[in-house]
Amino acid sequence: MSSTIAPTPVIDVVDLHVRFGEVEAVAGIDLAAYAGQATALLGRNGAGKSTTMRVLAGLIPPSDGEVHVAGFDLRRDALAVKRVSGYCPDVGGLVPRATPWEHLQLAARLRRLDAGWEIRARDLLERFELGDVAHRVTAGFSHGMGRRLSVVLAAFHEPAVLLLDEPFDGVDPIGVEATQETIADARSRGACILVSTHLRELAVQSCGTVLVLRGGSRVAAVPSQEMAGEDGARAYRTLLE
Repeated sequence: MSSTIAPTPVIDVVDLHVRFGEVEAVAGIDLAAYAGQATALLGRNGAGKSTTMRVLAGLIPPSDGEVHVAGFDLRRDALAVKRVSGYCPDVGGLVPRATPWEHLQLAARLRRLDAGWEIRARDLLERFELGDVAHRVTAGFSHGMGRRLSVVLAAFHEPAVLLLDEPFDGVDPIGVEATQETIADARSRGACILVSTHLRELAVQSCGTVLVLRGGSRVAAVPSQEMAGEDGARAYRTLLE
């Protein structure tokens, strides 16, 4: 009799708690995400999505629980986690006086990318329709343009773990399509992708699994198609009640 060995999750979170003083932003979330798959964290504002993403990106420490990313214990080796990850924050992250090209140049140096990085940089900027503003400082960018550039910077070095926090927020259809293409590319090369969003339909379109968060806790983990259409909308509303 043959036995099937279950895949090891690339992101493995057990009983995650994050507290800010008396406020518990994350209240015992379990999360598993796998190589070659895209997983969505779906929920309203205040559900704990961005706080969870910031923990996984190594920006804030967990108060309790276990967090492993690509085999690294986040508490013990946050730097190693950052090396294998690409992170698009929900807000900020750009240098107002720097151009998109300067952002990419700095990322290439810090990541010690090989000489071919310029080709990939240009391709990504064109995909996200930022080629014409590659040498303009980001201080004058709209919110949507900043979101698009943040996704470019997260995906630029082709990380093993791609963390996209609200990448669709305020983004036009061209930016949405470019982001979805980037997620598909990352999935095809075997990366583990985690996308947080409050937009149910885009979570369904972009990811194979949806984890629904409410009030800092996970209330469901379902195949994305169960959240699709009118039936999915009703199921989602029920989970948030």
